[in-house]
Amino acid sequence: MITDNPVAATPAVSPPAARPPTGTIVPVRGQITSMVVDQRTRVLAVSVGDSPGVLLYSLDNLSAAPTPIALPAAPHEVRLAGEGGPLLISMGSTLVRVALPGGAQTPTRVDGGLVSATQFGGQTLVAVPDRRQVAVLTGDAVQRVISGDLFSADQVLSTGDHAVVIDRLRNGVFELDVPGGKVKQGLRAGDGSTNGVTDRFGRVLVADTRGGALLAFSLDPLLMRQRYPVGGAPYGLAYDPTRDVVWVTLTATNEVVGYYVAGAEPQERYRFPTLVQPNTVTVDPAGGRVFVGSAIGEGIQVISL
Repeated sequence: MITDNPVAATPAVSPPAARPPTGTIVPVRGQITSMVVDQRTRVLAVSVGDSPGVLLYSLDNLSAAPTPIALPAAPHEVRLAGEGGPLLISMGSTLVRVALPGGAQTPTRVDGGLVSATQFGGQTLVAVPDRRQVAVLTGDAVQRVISGDLFSADQVLSTGDHAVVIDRLRNGVFELDVPGGKVKQGLRAGDGSTNGVTDRFGRVLVADTRGGALLAFSLDPLLMRQRYPVGGAPYGLAYDPTRDVVWVTLTATNEVVGYYVAGAEPQERYRFPTLVQPNTVTVDPAGGRVFVGSAIGEGIQVISL
């Protein structure tokens, strides 16, 4: 796999707002780096990079003051290990598990700079880009590391049966043999892949930020099934399994778009103006509300469908 430009794609710098954002705004002091919704505990977890810490909001009362979770370093990404938690927070050389809804922390040290984590069966996979590895944790211990033909390991994703890693330097998606500790086959993911999510069909959906597209990969075997053009520098992704809609933020135009992805090709169903620099998005499948986070301190935008 050859890449024309071994430089990781980044979100486009947003222009000033041309239209007011749809919905309501929850003020947040700081740059939002990641968000995730847990339906069971009714929590919206928001990582703030420059504070640093994580804020836990009640989905049923967003106007109430959030529960702050102080962290020793800036969080890169916050994910759910499963419904009901815990949260998996990647930061520095530490993976922190945060119990929901209370917020009790359990840190685990992993060598390298951590950027992404996901649950894979009874194990936790952690992406370590500076080491070009994915660490495999059983409990609080690193059982093995997966390395291979990677330039970087930037985001790790699990479909339940399979795991993949996104390599932003190679613009590629690579399957992982977790029991065997190997990087399996990979495919080119556009001209500048950044973020991915999985859907209920076992696919991996990837934003090609530099190439302006939404990509869909099936696994076992790894194949690109769709490459749908999306203007505006797509970056943040969130999937609603109840409605089969993937939400895509467009940082070049300050928009978020909802695509129905259960058909032969994505179909645009929603398009809303957003806050400036909408780098992150998440969704509450219970009611369909969409949450968009600003990376320049404008807060959280709440859109009700």
